Amino acid sequence: MRNVLTYLKAYKLPAGVAFSLMLIELSVELSLPLFLGLIINQGVVQQDMGNIIFWGSLMIGLALLSFIAGILNSFFSSHVSFGFGYDIRQGLFKKIQQFSFADLSQYPTSTLVTRFTNDIRQIQNMIFMGLRIMAKAPLIVLGGVIMAFIVNARLASIFLITVPLLILFLLWVLKVTSKLFRRVQEKIDGVNRVMQENLAGMRLIKAFSRKDFEEARFDQANTTLANTTKKTFRIVESTGPILLLVMNVSLIFIIWFGNAQTIAGQANVGEVVTMVNYALRVSMSISMFSFIIMAISHTKASIGRIEEVFSLEQEPASAATGRSLSMKGKIRYEHVDFRYPNMETETLKNIHFTVLPGERLAIIGATGSGKTSLFQLIPRLYQPSKGTIYLDDVPIDNYPAKELRDQIGYVPQSPLLFTGSIYDNIAFGKRDATMKEVIQAAKDAQIHETIEQLEQGYQTRVGQKGVNLSGGQKQRISIARALVRKPKILMLDDSTSALDLATEAKLLQALEGYQCTVFIITQKISTMKKSDNILLLDQGRILDLGTHEQLLEQSELYQAIAISQAEKEVEHAK
Repeated sequence: MRNVLTYLKAYKLPAGVAFSLMLIELSVELSLPLFLGLIINQGVVQQDMGNIIFWGSLMIGLALLSFIAGILNSFFSSHVSFGFGYDIRQGLFKKIQQFSFADLSQYPTSTLVTRFTNDIRQIQNMIFMGLRIMAKAPLIVLGGVIMAFIVNARLASIFLITVPLLILFLLWVLKVTSKLFRRVQEKIDGVNRVMQENLAGMRLIKAFSRKDFEEARFDQANTTLANTTKKTFRIVESTGPILLLVMNVSLIFIIWFGNAQTIAGQANVGEVVTMVNYALRVSMSISMFSFIIMAISHTKASIGRIEEVFSLEQEPASAATGRSLSMKGKIRYEHVDFRYPNMETETLKNIHFTVLPGERLAIIGATGSGKTSLFQLIPRLYQPSKGTIYLDDVPIDNYPAKELRDQIGYVPQSPLLFTGSIYDNIAFGKRDATMKEVIQAAKDAQIHETIEQLEQGYQTRVGQKGVNLSGGQKQRISIARALVRKPKILMLDDSTSALDLATEAKLLQALEGYQCTVFIITQKISTMKKSDNILLLDQGRILDLGTHEQLLEQSELYQAIAISQAEKEVEHAK
């Protein structure tokens, strides 16, 4: 809770004001039964209208004061609650920006969205209700019992039995329901995940007529959530009747025993009425405890889930080297192994090769051979489990992560565009990119002419994830985004798969004008021919490394790939 609750420090003053106003309301509420007893004893019993008017006027004045204090309390409580929510969302978003890929694989998008929305809203509500109502309920119980003892200790002795028993019962309920509400939040994550996947893949679902399967999958997640929620709320809601039963028994005891004391002359009518009023207030406050228990349990689970995110360690800080990042672009993998978090087998095994500055290395291999994994180690999206990667003969961990990544142009396998204009998406690669630089990058990526043909040109609006663009257009805009930063290391993860051979050839020719080391994952022999070296991967190991001509002579697998693609080209020509 430490990380989450630190965001309340900025609101100590308004929270203190809200709490003070709540204490005014509490004081009025605890004093009213006492004054009611005085009206009965000094006014009604003695038939003194002056005392009735005096004490009645005082009670009306106090009620008005409580009303004003309640309104102001709501204002300050809302200020603290919404300010806290704003600040913690900012902090949580900033924390997620520091996530490594390992952290992101640990927390899927659906669970992070739930924590951003449902969990933070639950904590906000708890803070508001805590300052407005929740803190008052236990204080009324405590204050009511104390005032009851002041009025008549013998009648109030029943509270010494019932209140401790109820407190122990409530603590047990809190312990049980905290775990159950955490499960509820996890089930909400599951429902969100199914919904997110369904909406993202709606076209595919319709194309494969998988509506029934998706409905069954959602029904299963939704049913699990409903059953878990029912179980939790059954326990929570059962506390209310139990609390009321115990307190109503106490109330009956007070009335019965108070009547006996009044007949015996040991108590007066005003004292009995006052005791009944305090018992009613204590009963009403304790009846709220089921709601308070539910809110605390839910909030405790939500705080724990957000705390998990805040408690994750940041990426390891790089050692200060004092060198400027005027990179040349030489990359050397030295006996590198890598495995993904929570995986038992190695994805990459004993990777050892060198790429000189300005060279172009093509990487080929079957699906799952580790091509993308090899890429992701260079910008330190993941850390090797063994071995070292060197950049310009310096361990890559010695470079500050941000400055290292500023020198890398990375185009992922699945191009991702953001909602905004085409210009915004290309300029995303360089904060201070000029229009001239954006246009040049688009020309080199072979997308400039296509953009110019659009009605609004570079200001054309891109739909969510580039839904209004073709696969080839999205790939070329992603490549332009990487080129606009003029990187020293350019990484193309199968980023030309949707391009025709002529367009790809022009793109590769344009890349020769960039002084950068190029890594390109591809399955096209035509692309490999234009590379300085070709790295052949299989099941995370290097099978061979050499030029196109060398691999044709020494690698049977590469020969088979070349022959297969040559046959396809002949068939296509026919």
